Amino acid sequence: MDQKLQMAGTQSQLEMGSLAVNVSLHEFEDESLFSPESVIQKMQPGHISEYGSAPGGFQPGGSKMGKNVVYKSIKTVVFSNKLNLLIPFGPLTILVHILTGHNGLVFLLSLLGIIPLAERLGYATEQLAMYTGPTVGGLLNATFGNATELIIAIYALRNGMIRVVQLSLLGSILSNMLLVLGCAFFCGGLVFYRKEQVFNKASATVNSGLLLMAVMGLLFPAVLHFTHTEVHYGKSELALSRFSSCIMLGVYAAYLFFQLKSRKDPYIPLSEDESQHGENEDDNDEIPEIGKWESVIWLLIMTAWISILSEYLVNAIEGTSRAWNIPISFIGVILLPIVGNAAEHAGAIMFAMKDKLDISLGVAIGSSTQISMFGFGWNVLSRN
Repeated sequence: MDQKLQMAGTQSQLEMGSLAVNVSLHEFEDESLFSPESVIQKMQPGHISEYGSAPGGFQPGGSKMGKNVVYKSIKTVVFSNKLNLLIPFGPLTILVHILTGHNGLVFLLSLLGIIPLAERLGYATEQLAMYTGPTVGGLLNATFGNATELIIAIYALRNGMIRVVQLSLLGSILSNMLLVLGCAFFCGGLVFYRKEQVFNKASATVNSGLLLMAVMGLLFPAVLHFTHTEVHYGKSELALSRFSSCIMLGVYAAYLFFQLKSRKDPYIPLSEDESQHGENEDDNDEIPEIGKWESVIWLLIMTAWISILSEYLVNAIEGTSRAWNIPISFIGVILLPIVGNAAEHAGAIMFAMKDKLDISLGVAIGSSTQISMFGFGWNVLSRN
């Protein structure tokens, strides 16, 4: 009798066990049918169930990964370019200003310290442009490429140095059109000396038209001033200057709207655009070296550093002119634009040596267009 009871109990336990196995298999099938991710998570050894902790006390942590990302970003941005050897001149500028106050040394050190920052600003903008697309990327390149000149102009206006603002913006246009573009053509010709480099005529014509309009907008108030033909002395010149600035800002805004809302390259005919579509895909396969938000953070850091050094630079201009016995016009037209155009200079030469002459023209002429249409207009309205 006892043996029969034991056999019956054993059989019932086996049936219950098989039933539990069947139920678990049905649950597994249901989960795999509707949510395969949950099955994969449960099969992983580090999975933390809803009823307890992970086996083996595993606790996922992202601190080490975050440190690796920061280290890689700093290594890529700061230690990947030999020009960054000039970065220590930035803190040295502040130290020399506090200890000695020598305007000549402060000007020279701040000038050297801004050069790598301007170049890295262009690099971070280029990396961010890979995530935003070619049109927005070109706008970002033009905007942040001229950030140094605009920041210097802001501090000069704050100190009442209107002549320095005029000379630095004019020197920036001349530097982009003559020095940057000339070096790009020369270096591109050295690399591709056996072929003829070509560029898009329509795009260059549009930018040239905008530059011509900017020249006219700047010339009319000057003619009114030097010919003494104002109806109301002082007021007519100011009114015409403000009116020209508003027109230039409006035209530049329309130009940006046209670029952003039009198709990818509005100056290439449809037939040529379709034939060159495959080639453009091959050219745009560059992989960004840093992430999108890393690029944004580096842009903010570089802009802040340039702002700090620009203040020391502007404050030391007059003292440097007296100490070195050089005119302020030379500093404004020659020295300041060379520093501010470091990013455009390097970028235009690099693209020309890759046989991308259209991009070199876009960098050089586009930067000049933005300075002439936006930079001058904005400074006139902000001053008056």
